[in-house]
Amino acid sequence: MPRLTSPDIASYILQILVSAFLAILFLQSGIDKVVDRRGNRAYLEQHFAKSPLAGTVRPMFAVITLLEISAGALSGMGCVVLILTHDTMVAYLGAVVGAINLCALFFGQRVAKDYVGAAALVPYFLLAISAIYLLAEH
Repeated sequence: MPRLTSPDIASYILQILVSAFLAILFLQSGIDKVVDRRGNRAYLEQHFAKSPLAGTVRPMFAVITLLEISAGALSGMGCVVLILTHDTMVAYLGAVVGAINLCALFFGQRVAKDYVGAAALVPYFLLAISAIYLLAEH
């Protein structure tokens, strides 16, 4: 049995934790968009009112919601699968979908000239791309 502090065990723990974190992040955000659909959409319509994306809020909102719920569900299921079988594929897919979602959000924030909002996404994106690397089969 490897030591608890071995690189293999540390990598396994990191994989579980990053998958759990991404599951919480994206499921909470996606579920909030479903539960408070009207409030979230109204906020985004106001947020993008003076940007080139003003007329696209409804389809963007649907796509972002779908991406967030997908990333969260894949990450959550992936975390469970990882614990039970040590297979990283589902969690890996969750991290990839999450990174794609964060790129879409970043694009929207930059186009809306909300540079502070865009900057706030950077740590999450760094975590998502780190998760992709951690969950990739080496």
